[in-house]
Amino acid sequence: MNNSTLYQCLQNKIVFITGGANGIGAAMVKAFVAQQAKVAFIDIDSQAAHKLNEKLGGKCWYRILDVTNPNELQQAIADVSLAYGGLDVLVNNVANDMRHSPEDITVRDWHKCMQVNLDPAFFASQAVYNIMKQQGSGSIINFSSINAITGPEKMSGYVTAKAGLIGMTKALAHDFGAHNIRVNAILPGWVATDKQLANWLTVEEEAKWMESMALKKRIEPKDVAKLALFLASQDSSMISGQSIAVDGGKT
Repeated sequence: MNNSTLYQCLQNKIVFITGGANGIGAAMVKAFVAQQAKVAFIDIDSQAAHKLNEKLGGKCWYRILDVTNPNELQQAIADVSLAYGGLDVLVNNVANDMRHSPEDITVRDWHKCMQVNLDPAFFASQAVYNIMKQQGSGSIINFSSINAITGPEKMSGYVTAKAGLIGMTKALAHDFGAHNIRVNAILPGWVATDKQLANWLTVEEEAKWMESMALKKRIEPKDVAKLALFLASQDSSMISGQSIAVDGGKT
C-alpha cells in the first residue's frame, strides 16, 4: 500500500480475516501481506478468493466456506493455528448489507441476517480466545458500521447486527483483557467498494452523502485497512473496547 506505515511488529504475525476475497476484506488481506504478515482468509466467493491469492503470489492460506456454519468457521481457525503455530490477529469483517423494508422481513430473513452479520464475529472470537490466551496476547478487530449509529432506512436487520457488534466489542474486551487480548471495532462510513459502486453508491447518492462529511473525499477500502493495521499493531497496545469510525467526519 502506498504511503502506509510499516509496522515491524506485524512481520510474521498470523492474521485471520473473514470475508477476505472482496472489498474492504481484500484491501486488508493485501495490506497485511504488504506488512509481511502470515495471512489467512475465508470467503464464500471461490473465484474472487483464488484470483486474490494468485495476485499476491500464492502467499495466503485461504478456504471457501459459509460463515453461517459456526463449526466450519471454528475449524478453519483451528486449522490455521495448527498450520502456522498460533494466531495473533482476528479480523471479523464478513457482512451482507442487503436492503429490505421492515414489513417484508420474514423470520428466516431476520435470522439469516444475524447469522451473517453478527454471529460469526462471536464464534470466531470464541475460537481464537484459547489460542490467544495461551500466547498471552492478541488483537480482535470487529467490523461494525456507522449505520449502527445513524440508522438508515430499509436496513433494520443490518443496523441491529452492527449495533450488536459494538456491544460485543465492549463485552469481550473485558472478558478477554486479563490475557492481554484486545478487542476493538471499526465503523466504516460509505466505502467505495466495487459492490457499493455497482449497486448503491451512485453519483447522486455520493454527492448527498458528502454534504454531511467534514472531509469531502471518497472513502476507499485502503483507508479502512490502514486503521486495521494500527489496531493489530503494538502501537495500539493500550486501546481496547473502542469503536472507531472511518467516515470522513460524517458522525
